[in-house]
Amino acid sequence: MTTVKPVDATVIVPPVAARASRRAIRLPGRLVAVLWALPVPLLLGLLWDRGVAGGWTLPFGIQMRFLPTPYEVGRRLADLAAGGIINDTYSGTLWLHLYASTLRVVQGFALAAVIAIPLGIIMGRSRLVYRMLEPTINLVRPIPVTAWAPLSLLIIGFGDRSTIFLVFLAAVFSILLNTIAGVHAVPERLFEAAAMLGTPRAHTLYKVVLPAAVPSIVAGLRIALGLSWVILVVGETVGIRIGLGALITQAREQSRTDLIIAVMIVIGLAGFLADRLLMLAVRLIAGRRPLLR
Repeated sequence: MTTVKPVDATVIVPPVAARASRRAIRLPGRLVAVLWALPVPLLLGLLWDRGVAGGWTLPFGIQMRFLPTPYEVGRRLADLAAGGIINDTYSGTLWLHLYASTLRVVQGFALAAVIAIPLGIIMGRSRLVYRMLEPTINLVRPIPVTAWAPLSLLIIGFGDRSTIFLVFLAAVFSILLNTIAGVHAVPERLFEAAAMLGTPRAHTLYKVVLPAAVPSIVAGLRIALGLSWVILVVGETVGIRIGLGALITQAREQSRTDLIIAVMIVIGLAGFLADRLLMLAVRLIAGRRPLLR
């Protein structure tokens, strides 16, 4: 009698098919994340519209009857971007203002990162340098950037350089403190393991310290980038005619609340996109190395 061997039901999936399957699973996951994020802004928009129509009074004495409707803000935003809807002096000027503001943010933020990251690593590794600089840094850090604004106009003058300086001040301390904290948090066992593997002491800085501190440094960069967009408006309110902050100032002088809110939305979207681009750049630099959680 012939014995029939049972057929193995295990299906061997080729690597290419497995990767395609993982991509297919990942795409709905991203779609689900977007769907989870939509209800809150939609609900806020609905409450905004109902509040304006009903003349609601919110805490802090906010009178919603003085606000434009979401439709009016959307109309203004479309006219800012493309023109041809309202046809006033602001029509189609969004990209000019956005470009000027983005350039100032990038310059101030980049300058802060170039100075704060190396200094933070040195302060984190050298107890002597830390003791020398830490008191002065914590003395200057609590001074609000808005207090620096009048002084910067007097010592630097009107124009881009004053705004870039304010953005630099807003960003530098977040990056510096997070870098110091990340370097301090590197476990001693990593240095011991590196020494056992024959890593020269001079190489531990970029082979051990920097990779271990990257999550903290990136957190500082993200905080600093958000603050840069916040302070940008302060820097562009005086002596600058082109920029998102200047646009808000002009709208305030003309009591155009729809324009003010439209520019606020643009700043929020620009900050959100800047954060995503920063994280994308970090992941591209890191590659497959497990530097980020």
